[in-house]
Order: sequence, then C-alpha cells, then structure tokens
Amino acid sequence: MKKKLLTIAAIGAAASLTLAGCSGDGMGGTGGGSDSGDAGSGDKGTITLGFLPSWTDGLSTAYLLQDQLEKIGYTVEMKTLTEAGPLYTGLAQGDVDIYPSAWPELTHKSYMDTYGDDIEDLGAYYDNAKLTIAVPEYSELNSIEDLAGKGAELDGKIYGIEPGAGLTAQTQSMLPEYGLDSEYELVTSSTAAMLTELKSATDKQEDIVVTLWRPFWANDAFPVKDLEDPKGAMGDPEALHFLGTKGFAEEFPEAAELIEQIKLDDAQYGSLEDLVVNEYGEGKEAEAVDAWLEEHGADFDWVVS
Repeated sequence: MKKKLLTIAAIGAAASLTLAGCSGDGMGGTGGGSDSGDAGSGDKGTITLGFLPSWTDGLSTAYLLQDQLEKIGYTVEMKTLTEAGPLYTGLAQGDVDIYPSAWPELTHKSYMDTYGDDIEDLGAYYDNAKLTIAVPEYSELNSIEDLAGKGAELDGKIYGIEPGAGLTAQTQSMLPEYGLDSEYELVTSSTAAMLTELKSATDKQEDIVVTLWRPFWANDAFPVKDLEDPKGAMGDPEALHFLGTKGFAEEFPEAAELIEQIKLDDAQYGSLEDLVVNEYGEGKEAEAVDAWLEEHGADFDWVVS
C-alpha cells in the first residue's frame, strides 16, 4: 500500500511541476541528458521528445527512448505537457519531434484528423491498447449495462482523468449509448485525482466507477476489474504508436530506424512501466530503464547497450 501512495504522490507532483513549468504553448522543458550508461556525444542532432507525465504508458517509453537515442549519438530534450491537444499541436508545428505513446487509430483519431498531414507515423510498438470502465473487484457490477439504475448508489459519478484526454471523449460518447448520460456525471480533473479517489474507495471497500485503460500499472496495483462493454462503445483495442513531426525520418534517419524496430508485448511493457513508475519512481527513471534493459535487453535485437 505504501508503494501506491508514493506512486500517486509522484504522479501528482509531476503533473504539478508540469503546470508550473509550462510556457504559453502548454509545454515545459525538463532538459536532456540521461544518467543511464554512457550517453552518446549528441553529435547527430537534438531530438525533442514530448510526453504527459501523468500518462505512465508514455512516461515509461519516453525514458526508454531517451536512453536508446542518446546511446546512438543524439541529444534528447524532454518536454512535459498536461494535455494531448497541445502535444499534437506541438508535434505538427515541429516544437516536438516525437510523441512516444500515441493512440492515433481510435482514441486520438480526432487529433490525427486535424494534424495528421504534419505528423509522421514512426511505427506501432504495442497492439493491445484499450479504454475501459472499471469498478472494484468486490463490486457486483459486471457490465456497463449494469450501471443503469445504480446512479444514486454511486453518487451519480464516474471518475475520469484529464478533460482533453481521448479516454474522456470516448466515455462521454459512451454514456448516451447506454442511456447513462442523465444518470451519471463524468468527473474530470487529472489522472492523479482519479487514482486518489480509487485508492480511497478501495481502501474503504466502497463502490466506485472510474475510467481506466490498458496498458496501465493501476490495473495491477488496485483491486479492479473491467466492466464488459457489449455495445463496444468504449472502442476496439488499438495499437500504440511512436509519432514524429513531418520529415523526422529524413532528418534523423538512424533514430527512425531504431524506433521502427521497437516492439513490446504485455509482459515486457508491464515490467517497464512498473519499474519506472513504482519500483524506482520520479527522478530515477534512467535507473529504472537500466534495470529493465538488464532484465529484458537480450530479448530484443534493437537494444543499444
């Protein structure tokens, strides 16, 4: 339980630092330079990597990419953001070179419809990403359909994450599909706030409904289960992609070649995220990546040691 408390606190701190450090375009630089191994000289150019610290699937792959790109000679500058919209805008405008954990097929399709002409797909690295509505394991609810008529018992609330997240938009479109829009309010704030509510409820063995996704460490850290979605209103599973600004592969060919080779399965991705977020935590991401590469590096032919 202590580990969960530290993790939630770390996510909240990361989000707060991002808000405090953002410039007018919604971006805050965290600087480059990894503590991991012998980083490259940076003589191949500087790559700006944009990510949302509170979305830990991207947080973990961001630091993995930083480690690998620096080892082949690039300088990596990390930029933290708090919403997906500014990240896609920055990517399209060239203020960000890479987004390391995008959901362009379904969840972020609206952003791709708007900015896709100025974005380059660098390849999919994970193929079982999905959005979910979840409840505690001890709940009698098993399907989204079961939420109908239970609004009063659940305070009429479904706890979500950031207002601009694709998960938020998908949940808002799901509610009328199941006739739940007049019975429930989707409460949006931040991933950290949602996790705080989830922890409080499960500690007290109380009922709660939250928006979650896979891959995400919270599915293992908390006693939760996904509600069945017979109408498919939360969308089909999709792939996670590395996206680059237009012309990225031409400007950084060796980086693009490396990125295209990266593929992760559930166990590998889960292990990476757990090490970065839980076992090591904020400020020790490079050490977490080192530990993950020591354990899994031999499984891949793309790893640069």
